[in-house]
Amino acid sequence: MVIAFQIDDTVHLKKAHPCGSFEWKVTRIGADIGLKCRGCGHYILMPRSQLERRMKGALQRKI
Repeated sequence: MVIAFQIDDTVHLKKAHPCGSFEWKVTRIGADIGLKCRGCGHYILMPRSQLERRMKGALQRKI
C-alpha cells in the first residue's frame, strides 16, 4: 500500500529517536522522504518503503 505523503505532515514512528520523540515532520518528498525530528530538529532522509514499514499508525495532516 502506497501512502500519499505531503509536506508538513507529522509521522509517528514505532521506535523513538534518541532524544525521546516519536514524531517527525515531512520536509521533502520523492524516492527518499526528508524527515525532521519534532523533538531536537535532527534531519534524515529515509527511503519511502522503509518509512512505510516503520510508521506506527496514521499520519497527521496539517490543515
